[in-house]
Amino acid sequence: MAKANVKEQILTTSVTLLHSKGFNATSVQDITDAAGVPKGSFYNHFTSKEALGMEVLQRYLAAVADLGAVLHDRALPPQARLRQYFDNMIAGNAANDFHSGCLLGNFSTELSNQIPAIRSAMQHAFAAGAETLAEVIAEGQQDGSIGNKMPAAELAAFINDAWQGAVLHAKAEQSRTPLDRFARMVLSNILS
Repeated sequence: MAKANVKEQILTTSVTLLHSKGFNATSVQDITDAAGVPKGSFYNHFTSKEALGMEVLQRYLAAVADLGAVLHDRALPPQARLRQYFDNMIAGNAANDFHSGCLLGNFSTELSNQIPAIRSAMQHAFAAGAETLAEVIAEGQQDGSIGNKMPAAELAAFINDAWQGAVLHAKAEQSRTPLDRFARMVLSNILS
């Protein structure tokens, strides 16, 4: 197996393991066993488990950005973009039967006091996500499709916070019900 393929295999396996089992509950040995590579291969590609965690986080955020690409589609009205975005995010959680939750939320609870670099990356990711939502909300406020006059940035930050809570609840219940409730409340009441 070529070196690039080994690194990719470790990363792909790590995204799944760290998302489902957690960072601290997953050892380097668990990762290399699941990836089917020698343990020494891990250290050929990553200086530490924390360095791997940063790459896993970046990989995960790229996947979430793909789900959120619809927010940038100005061919759709703001409300339609928001509805499609939440549908995409719910489908992303359904892909793992609501067992894993959000890696960003999981890492926040597990690592924010352990690994400052990961905490900083998560803070940036939360802020960037809220900024993108705020832009769509502001556009909806301007065209009148969103009547809530609260500042768009405040609404977006609240929605991101509420989403994390809904994902946590969905994970605990292993059910989409909290996410459907979240989308219904946000789209029908908060952003109507």
